[in-house]
Amino acid sequence: MDADNRPQRIDPQALRRWPLPPLSEEADKEERGRIVVVAGSREIPGAAVLAATAALRVGAGKLVIATGRSVAAQMAFAVPEARVIALPETPGGGFEAGGAQLLEQCIVAAHAVVIGPGLMDADATCAFMQRLMPMLRDRAVVLDALAMDCVSAIGRFPQPVLLTPHAGEMAHLTKADKDEVLADPVAAAVRAARSWNAVVAVKGPTTAIAAPDGRTWLHEGGNCGLATSGSGDTLAGAIGGLAARGAPLEQACAWGVVVHAQAGERLADRLGPVGYLAREIAQEMVAVLRTLDEGAGVTPPPHAPTGR
Repeated sequence: MDADNRPQRIDPQALRRWPLPPLSEEADKEERGRIVVVAGSREIPGAAVLAATAALRVGAGKLVIATGRSVAAQMAFAVPEARVIALPETPGGGFEAGGAQLLEQCIVAAHAVVIGPGLMDADATCAFMQRLMPMLRDRAVVLDALAMDCVSAIGRFPQPVLLTPHAGEMAHLTKADKDEVLADPVAAAVRAARSWNAVVAVKGPTTAIAAPDGRTWLHEGGNCGLATSGSGDTLAGAIGGLAARGAPLEQACAWGVVVHAQAGERLADRLGPVGYLAREIAQEMVAVLRTLDEGAGVTPPPHAPTGR
């Protein structure tokens, strides 16, 4: 936090002073970043599509989707840009813990991993995550949706990861009251970040981001149209894609939150305040990023890290 204990506010102007790591005009898909998206299930396959598409739309270069065996073939056609790995499933629709071994090679080669959108079977997901965690060392990791439940078993992460709970999920993960989280999302994010050794983004009309060392950021913006099915999956994928490009977790999160909100604003202006779809948010992110890049400077704000 600043000396007066206020979080750094993030908006398009702040991001222009905190530019993303540059991409060379000659960069190939390897240099632009490799990302693995572990998502989707037989009942919610679209979550993987949304997260994976967003990761590519913000500039990640190479994509692997790991999803349930029952929907893997359809996923390959839904996202033809991706390599798709079929994971064995539990009767409850989760991933079998032993299936984590199928991901070792692609995770070792990845820069970022997004886990959680559209997963089912909480117990199976937790067991799967515990098998996966040793493979995630030195990767940028984004945990979303059901994957965040692993904090109850892991307690404190050996290296910082990013969690993206909304207020209800935050209340569930911390055993707090939802109204308490809503009343002070910054304080809730700070407590969790320190306890879990994680970057924590408490999503909502006001999104609070906290790093384990106590630095905080606050975003106010977007519109009610963003509160739609699949919107959080798109945000998680975008954050992961930015991390794959080389942004530290806190910067990838800040940029993802603002770009997601700005995409919603553009859609609201063009289509109306509600009724646009999560699948349209990712496409709009391309134009938002272009606008931000055109005005980017080179001087970082007080909270910007000096390296990855």
